[in-house]
Amino acid sequence: MQESSCAHSPLHGSRHSSIATGRPAGVDPQEPERLAEAVARLGLEHAVITSVDRDDLPDGGADHFAAVIRAVRRRNPGCDVEVLTPDFRGVPKAAEIVLAAGPVVFSHNIETVPRLYPEARPGSRFERSTALLREARALRGPGPRPLIKTGLMLGLGETRDELRSTFEVVRAAGVEILTLGQYLRPTREHLAVARYLPPEEFEAVRGEALELGFLHVEAGPLVRSSYHAKRHALQAVAGTPPAAAS
Repeated sequence: MQESSCAHSPLHGSRHSSIATGRPAGVDPQEPERLAEAVARLGLEHAVITSVDRDDLPDGGADHFAAVIRAVRRRNPGCDVEVLTPDFRGVPKAAEIVLAAGPVVFSHNIETVPRLYPEARPGSRFERSTALLREARALRGPGPRPLIKTGLMLGLGETRDELRSTFEVVRAAGVEILTLGQYLRPTREHLAVARYLPPEEFEAVRGEALELGFLHVEAGPLVRSSYHAKRHALQAVAGTPPAAAS
């Protein structure tokens, strides 16, 4: 059995990803069942479901996310489903629709610190992203699932003080799993890398984040939001001591 991402695309329309902006076709009603069958054929134990932004849809794609989750769970009762969603442009009830389908992890990446949003994430707002994470945590209630997760790319020009402040904000919003990776420039048309962080700095930043109470922090140059996703969830639920979590 394996762990895998079934579909994993960077955020649509951002200056740090290579996904083109445009108006896509309507959603495919057969996609949930096809994804469920793919998960079955691959024998996955943990599937990460994500997509580009669907700002063209009234609900931002929330209903389709929910349909995929339900189909995968129905066809693969032994497979945990994690979702990595866009911010749904603040559409009311979007998080509620997705969480009602029963993912074990609800993830939305804030990507960078607030100051860099106008340049790195035009069209997105830090406050809207943190509000979505906060709403997901509130909707969960007292139970342990879904775990709430977010990720950042480092090397865009953020400072350590800005990172610390951002960690504090997302932790207060209820985020329990945090991923930190190195930003890599997809093409010359995208934002340049401001700095490459050495592995020891990633470890230091990880330690600062763990001090704030995150259940699991994955940090390193090659870390991405779905990197070892199953391990993130298992260690967070088990309460793995921070020193043993790397």
